[in-house]
Amino acid sequence: MALTTASTLEFLSKKPYTPPSWASHLNPLPSHVFSLAHLPTPIHKWNLPNLPPNTHLYLKRDDLSGMQLSGNKVRKLEFLMADAVAQGADCIITIGGIQSNHCRATAVAAKYLNLDCYLILRTSKALVDQDPGLTGNLLVERLVGAHVQLISKEEYAKIGSVTLTEVLKERLIKEGRRPYVIPVGGSNSLGTWGYIEAIREIEQQIQSGTSDVKFDDIVVACGSGGTIAGLSLGSSLSTLKARVHAFSVCDDPDYFHDYIQGLLDGINAGVNSRDIVHIQNAKGLGYAMNTSEELNFVREIAATTGVVLDPVYSGKAAYGLVKDISESPKKWEGRKILFIHTGGLLGLFDKVDQIAPLVGKWHRMDVNESVPRQDGIGKMF
Repeated sequence: MALTTASTLEFLSKKPYTPPSWASHLNPLPSHVFSLAHLPTPIHKWNLPNLPPNTHLYLKRDDLSGMQLSGNKVRKLEFLMADAVAQGADCIITIGGIQSNHCRATAVAAKYLNLDCYLILRTSKALVDQDPGLTGNLLVERLVGAHVQLISKEEYAKIGSVTLTEVLKERLIKEGRRPYVIPVGGSNSLGTWGYIEAIREIEQQIQSGTSDVKFDDIVVACGSGGTIAGLSLGSSLSTLKARVHAFSVCDDPDYFHDYIQGLLDGINAGVNSRDIVHIQNAKGLGYAMNTSEELNFVREIAATTGVVLDPVYSGKAAYGLVKDISESPKKWEGRKILFIHTGGLLGLFDKVDQIAPLVGKWHRMDVNESVPRQDGIGKMF
């Protein structure tokens, strides 16, 4: 796929897929891809404060891949949805946390393609029998008509995502439906192609840019594994050769190395995950849970640079990166770093109560009595 802004006639179209030359030995190769994202996403300088001398940080804005589908999930869905349609599916099943960006993106993509969507969402035992509300991702999911099924965290932990989706799949088949299951985060071997393709996009952006930037490092959040599998494999095979650093926001580095190995083996990559990606723990209090320090960091970055990070993924990854840079400045000195903003803005709406004490700067505007007043002069349309 050439790096050109897709015309409006290409958006939502299904096209034959030709892999990058450096990835053509992988097997199996995807046959088709749906145009769902607004690509290429921009890359720009990110002026974070207190970087070591001669360290340059850039930001790839995958949060701008399309508002309703914003974030990294849509790149995977371009391949997964093409496979679902090829298999004759009439509905999609996927699973995740109550504020899953992936589930929201899947619900929107399914409706774009006239497919029903069934979401299994993990919530607390206290809330599993209640209306989940309309906050953040849930608002979009329910607006587009997704069928939401709630499961408690305790049940989820005992049964697992694979069995839960299989139970729902069998139920729908008995009802005469043709369901297609997408795993947590869209992270399977086919979904990995989303970020193999993103590496080709970055390559082409560098080649077509005015400044010849050679990235030494790529940094990204890790929540389900597919994004870093594609990035790390693509970077190692392509001309980029940048070292990929992932900050895990759930589970631990050993789990992710093993999981990513399975994804790589699924496309016969013939590489060891530990050789191509460095994973650090950044989960803090746990998945989708934030300390006041993390949320204050998100606020400070927004106030300093205008870039709004999400609290679940990129916020924690950037917090981990800045912490690592401050603790080991020599390790990062003189490096050119590309940080991938994977999106998830809607997740902030679930944190408003925690964020409220951190933001202020409002007061009533006082207008002196001497300023002329006249009824009807201020049009309010």
